[in-house]
Amino acid sequence: MHFASDNGGPCPPQILQALAEANSGYAPAYGADAVTQAATDHLRRLFEAPQAAVYFVPTGTAANALALATLVQPFQTVYCTPMAHIREDECNAPEFYTGGAPLTLVPGSDRMTPEALRQSMGAPGRRAVHHAQHGALSLTNVAEMGNVYTVDEIAALCAVAREADMPVHLDGARFANACVRLGCTPAEMTWRAGVDVAVFGGTKNGCLGVEAVILFDSERAWEFELRRKRAGHLFSKYRYLSAQMMGYLQDDLWRDLAGQANARCDALAQGLERLGVEIVNPTFANMLFIRLPRRVHTAVMARGAVYHLWEGAEGPADEVVTGRLVCDWSVSEEAVAGFLQAVESEL
Repeated sequence: MHFASDNGGPCPPQILQALAEANSGYAPAYGADAVTQAATDHLRRLFEAPQAAVYFVPTGTAANALALATLVQPFQTVYCTPMAHIREDECNAPEFYTGGAPLTLVPGSDRMTPEALRQSMGAPGRRAVHHAQHGALSLTNVAEMGNVYTVDEIAALCAVAREADMPVHLDGARFANACVRLGCTPAEMTWRAGVDVAVFGGTKNGCLGVEAVILFDSERAWEFELRRKRAGHLFSKYRYLSAQMMGYLQDDLWRDLAGQANARCDALAQGLERLGVEIVNPTFANMLFIRLPRRVHTAVMARGAVYHLWEGAEGPADEVVTGRLVCDWSVSEEAVAGFLQAVESEL
């Protein structure tokens, strides 16, 4: 009953097979190989963006930080939510890679509104020399509290960013889960809605470690390449990143894996609602936040469930605290049933 994170799940055999096939003989280094070209072409078709520049990096932090560094200058600012991964979980990597561009936090939860963004930005034009200039907007889908922006919501936020001539970055660590939940195409969730740079995450959805950075304006490509090299993220044996991505894309595996994870999360949510458990996030794909007395969480964990408590395991037994449940592609129906049975027996 592992619900701690989709980072911790196994790699599906199709991706391991793609790696094994790439691990034969010699191939040109630094992305000049046939597997990289095939994966790049596949992503361009998937996103309906034949001119897009596509790059593979091993981590989400590298993907987000390098993308933002390509979009903003050190004297500009990046707008994001207080819970954004780039603010809470990347050890100031965006500020480091951008040369010091600060994050401006848009009030709210894990999803911002156009009104809150506009208020945080102030006047859309050039600001006085004393202030950080408008730089970029960063969104996350699936967002950090498990919620999902609709395509229309993304488009509305992108429209506000355009008022200040700001590009938009989409952190898509759980891109596939959001896309499947919305029933939309990758193009509809990104450039058609106004996104300039998207991260198409692989690691959280079954890959060993690869994220695709997709720059819809290919004129930004050379700067990204230089920043990637300078940051130490240009792999010499690049084909092993590309092979993962190719296995992930082949036969729409990325969509199937996300669909499995989302379906298990749906089953969890339905079962918990039947038991009267409070679910905090009103929308979700593969991640739930639930509220229960700490003693119930502790007892369920003693039965073998693995997940995180936001307020920690130490404290009053009857205090109601928040637990985070994340389903990856490999979570079984039996694990969901076992978790629900454990919760029911302790309530």
